[in-house]
Amino acid sequence: MKTILRNACIILLAASTLSCVTIRQGNVGVKRTLGKIDPDFMEPGARLYNIFATKIITVPVRTENIEVTLELPSKEGLNVKADISILYHIEKSKATEIVGEIGMDYESTIILPVFRASAADVTAKYMAKDMHTGNRFEIETAIKEQMMKIIGSRGFEIEAVLMKSIQLPQGLYKAIEEKLEAEQDAQRMEFILLKEKQEALRRTIEAEGIRDANQIISEGLTPQIIQYQTIEAYRELSKSPNAKLIIGNGQQPILLEP
Repeated sequence: MKTILRNACIILLAASTLSCVTIRQGNVGVKRTLGKIDPDFMEPGARLYNIFATKIITVPVRTENIEVTLELPSKEGLNVKADISILYHIEKSKATEIVGEIGMDYESTIILPVFRASAADVTAKYMAKDMHTGNRFEIETAIKEQMMKIIGSRGFEIEAVLMKSIQLPQGLYKAIEEKLEAEQDAQRMEFILLKEKQEALRRTIEAEGIRDANQIISEGLTPQIIQYQTIEAYRELSKSPNAKLIIGNGQQPILLEP
């Protein structure tokens, strides 16, 4: 009986030191036992651990989004305010290293400082207007690549850097709008000039056609042909049942209705 009670006490004591944690999808578990990090990460699922000696740290490996607002320098020395999203995730195989070497505050410890330095380094090579036009994608890609050179080997995968909102200095906004309006006016004028040139070409071709036709007709109107057609006109008039008075010299008849 005493043995049974002793075993029961041992079981209850062991059970009281155990706890269960559930690692959800999109996360992995990192086990720390007596201050030492286990090199193998734990896949999603339920896990038992000793609450006095072990701690299970949940590390997200799904895509995370960091929203940042900062002022970026431009090539001409202006400061451009930007709202930027950084999309990243942690590689599963590097989760234990990140927890052991950097800690769970890795966003403020490494990702954001590297982003700020990379963004400033890249945008300083571009004019302020480039951040507001078609070069935005090029700038975003350059910042991402610069970040990956620094922290890619540490287990962080930068998926994208998205410049969502760009606020240029007010004077620069006006200058860009004026330039765009001038370019639109120039394009509109080019279209008008092209249309006028096409219309002028059409008229020239039409006039040349009329001239050539008249020239052909005039070259074919010999005196003999004119006389022949006059005779034919007399013949057709003679067939008419109506009474007519024709006065002419055989070349140019004049028709008078009685």
